[in-house]
Formats: sequence, C-alpha cells, structure tokens
Amino acid sequence: MKHKIMIVDDDQLIYSSLKRVLSTKNYDVAVCTSGGAVMDALMNEQPEVMLLDIYLGDASGLDILPEVKKLYPQLPVIMMTAYSDVQLAVNAMKNGAEDFIVKPINLDQLDIIIHKALQYCSLQNEVARLRTLMEADGGSTNVRVLGASKPMMSVMLAAEKYAQSEDTTVLIEGESGTGKELIARFIHKSSRRSDGPFVSINCGAIPRDLAESELFGYEKGAFTGASEKMRQGRFELANGGTILLDEIGELSLDVQVKLLRVLQERTFYRLGGSKEITVNVRVLAATNRSLEKSVEVGTFREDLFYRLNVATLIVPPLRERREDISLLAYAFMNEFGEKFNKSMRGIAPDAIKILESHAWKGNVRELRNTMERIVLLIDGDVVKPQHLSFLAGPKLQPGEGAPLPGGDTFAIRIPSAGVKMNIVLHEVITRTLKLTDGNQVQAAKILGLSRSKLRYRMEQLGIEVAKNVT
Repeated sequence: MKHKIMIVDDDQLIYSSLKRVLSTKNYDVAVCTSGGAVMDALMNEQPEVMLLDIYLGDASGLDILPEVKKLYPQLPVIMMTAYSDVQLAVNAMKNGAEDFIVKPINLDQLDIIIHKALQYCSLQNEVARLRTLMEADGGSTNVRVLGASKPMMSVMLAAEKYAQSEDTTVLIEGESGTGKELIARFIHKSSRRSDGPFVSINCGAIPRDLAESELFGYEKGAFTGASEKMRQGRFELANGGTILLDEIGELSLDVQVKLLRVLQERTFYRLGGSKEITVNVRVLAATNRSLEKSVEVGTFREDLFYRLNVATLIVPPLRERREDISLLAYAFMNEFGEKFNKSMRGIAPDAIKILESHAWKGNVRELRNTMERIVLLIDGDVVKPQHLSFLAGPKLQPGEGAPLPGGDTFAIRIPSAGVKMNIVLHEVITRTLKLTDGNQVQAAKILGLSRSKLRYRMEQLGIEVAKNVT
C-alpha cells in the first residue's frame, strides 16, 4: 500500500517537481495550490503527511497550520520555507509542525524527513490502539502509564510484543514511581493468560526470613507460628496466570537459589513440605536498581540475573519525558476531581510550566500525589501557579548543572579525575544533534552557534551525521 503525501504550494515548478520525484519513490501524491482549498482537500485525500509552504498566494501556511492540527492533530506537517524564513519555520514547529525543510529543497533530506514523519505517525496510531486496550482493562487511570512521548510509546509497543509470548520472563527496570507494576499488569492483560490471576509481591516489603514462605507457602509446623494446616504461597495463587516479583533485588541469596529452580522447572516445595508442587506461571520481575551492578558486588546471583534478563523493559523517569507531564497532570486532576466531587476546568499555562520544570524525583507517583493534594485543597476550578507554591524547584547536585532560561536544566557530571574539554564538547554536540535528529540548523540554534561554527567543531571533533542532513 502506498503512503499518501499532500503538497500545499502555489509554485507550479516546485509542486510539479516534488510530485514527480515523490511518485518515483512510490508515494501517492496529491497537490493543493490554494490555501482556501486545503481543508476540503484534506477531507477528500486523507494524506498521511503534508508538505505545507509558508507563503501561499491567497493565505499563509502559518495561519493554515493551526486549523489543520485542530482537526487532524495526528497528521505530520512539514513546513517548506526559504533560508531567510527559518525562524518562522522554527516557530511553526512550536505550534505543531513536525519538521521543516529549506528551499531549494535537498531531496535526500526530504526523503529522510518524510520517512521519519511516517514512522512517527505509525507509532502514534499504534499507541492509540494500546491506549484503547488499556482503558478497556482498567479505566482512565491507566493513562498514567502511557503518556504521548516517544520513549513511553516505545516501551508500550515492546510490552505488547513481549505479552504475545506466554511464558517469556520479562525484567522491568526503572526508578521508583515510574509505573512498573502498571506495565506488568498491561503485559498480563494483553497475553493469553489474561483470564488467569495476576499476583504481585513486593520483595522489599517483606522480612527476609519470611520471603520463602510468602513465595512458596508452608506446611503446618514448618516454623514457629505456622499453626495453620497449610498455606499456599504466591506462586500457587498465581497458577495459570502471572506473578510480578517487584523489587526482586531485595531477595536474599538463599531465596534466589530456590527462585532460580522455579524459573527453570516451574516446581518447588512448600516450606516444611515433602510434596513437589508444579505450577504454570509466567514470571515478571521489576527493580529500581541495576541488577547487573548487584551481581558485580555479590548481592545478586549471576545465573538468576541471566535467567531473568530474557526480555527487558526500561521505563524512563518522568524528567526524560517532560512532554507527558501535562497529559498526566490533567488525567490525575480529572481523576481526583471526580473522587472529591469537584468540577475542575483546567490548569493555567503558567502552572503547566512549573509542573514541567519540576525535578519529579518521585516520578509519576509524585506527580499523582501532587495533583491529589491540589484538587483536595483548591477552592476554584483552575489550577494556578499559587497552588504549586509548595513544590520545591529543581535541585541539582553540586557540579551537575544549572537552570536554563526556558525552565529546563542542563546537567553534566565532572569526574574527580577531570575531563578534557574536547570530550565535553563532543558529548554536548552529539547529544544536541540526537535531539534534533541530525538537523544541524536546529542544533546550531540550540547551542547558540552559527551553522558554519557548528560544522567546524564537528569536523574538528570527528562528529558525523547522516549524509545530506542539514
């Protein structure tokens, strides 16, 4: 099936040339030469990507863009502009454009931008489908797992793939409060085991000497206080379904040995018992620490680590997906507005800026608790900056960075042994190019350099990007 692209431009030479070239690349191309006809053309053609010129004979592409994004928010729009109007194109990206390209158009660069836009569009459609699945499972509260950022989209797409394998062990890594258990529940509900039980146990919340009996159960008289005839452990309770071993790194080495046997053979003995128990359970494990480092220091078994590390999901902290903060804040506001019987209308833009600039060391859990407190105490129906006065500003460790004018932070860690300036420059430029997907014009603007100066530094430091990406 061909991907459809719409060109909106009143210059016949440009749109004819683009149509011819894109058609040879197996795209289905539609052309609209009038700004006033764009909305009707969109409805009729239903393109997957739009190339929109900033200057049209009867309209401005900058005026058309908001109308397009309002009715078709998922449609990637690529602005076309002259060199002298690059700043206008950058502003357009802030208002919803996917990217921009400068005339005369570099066809190799255009091909890269279109390919990236189509990939992103496909990712958005898939995430929308996943969101529908999750809301069907647990209601609106599940939106806290998803978000709309690319990092979370990638995590959820991988989670769905892992869910299709009925028995594969999945290790979910991430800081506390990032939503690891909710992702585990999603894997369970998306799998063929969804009709079975989902059992979760926090390995760090139970005394170490009771961990074995909690996991595998016990027989009467197995230890002092075991007065019941028999008690099933969590593995038996999860039979036919899924068990989540949260904070698995907290288990003692003795219990780790027994757990390894269960993972390999799906059999175990209750504490004090002589009968071998067989279970059909899928094991998911979660941790907020590096198990690999725990192996190095001898607090976690290497063989168990490799048995768990079959499929891995790394849940990014909230500070690495700040574009999700407003979405999550609104979701929690609505959740607690309903809980406390308050009709909440929204969050002021200045309040959103405060939320987006906060460090959120407690991640999504901290954001949820913050919104619960605000909705509970607020007198009005709009969250304003004064309602966030209790939030401490982003705190950086000495030597790790400083706040930037936009509210974000730049952080760099200097080792005690020191570091060469060329290494620092190489890292900064490389990260910036990654942020802009290799676009040197945008990278130079972010770094406050001229394009020629950036290219000089790249050549000096041996930094390369994809051919013809400017």
